[in-house]
Amino acid sequence: MGKTSSRSDGKTNADRKFEKKMQFYDLVRGAVAKKTISKENQQKKRRRQKRLKAYDLSSLSEYLPELKSPTETSSVEFKLNSKSRNKLVMKESNQLKTVMNHPVFQSDPLAAIYQHLQNTQPPVEEKPKKRDNKTKKRKSKKKKSKDGVQSMEI
Repeated sequence: MGKTSSRSDGKTNADRKFEKKMQFYDLVRGAVAKKTISKENQQKKRRRQKRLKAYDLSSLSEYLPELKSPTETSSVEFKLNSKSRNKLVMKESNQLKTVMNHPVFQSDPLAAIYQHLQNTQPPVEEKPKKRDNKTKKRKSKKKKSKDGVQSMEI
C-alpha cells in the first residue's frame, strides 16, 4: 500500500540510479582527461624551459665588452613622413642621374663601383695567416728527405 510512483517517465528506481552512476563516471572521466592534458602541457612547458636554459647565454654577458646603445650614437632621429620621404627620393634620384651620366661609370660600371667602394669603405686589417699543420708536415718531410740524401753521400 505504498505510494505509487508520481513520475510519469516510467523508469524504475534502479534505472535512475544506474543513469546517475553513468553521469558520475562520465564526469570523472572528463576530469581525469583534463588532468592528463594539463600534466602533458606542464611537461611540455618544463621541456621548453630546459631547452631555453641550454641556450641561455646571459651568463656570458659579463665577459663581453660594453657597447654604446644605438640611441647614444645617433643624436638626431630621422622621422620618415611623406614630406621627408619625397625629399629623400628626389635626392637619391638626382644622385643616381649624376652617377649614370659620369663618364667613368659609362665606360666600365663594375670598375667604377669597385673604385667607389675602395674609396668609401674603411681599410680591412689583414691578420698574418697561420700555417696549417699540412704545410708544416710537408716542410719537415722535405727537410728530412734532404738530410737523408746528404747522409747517403757522406
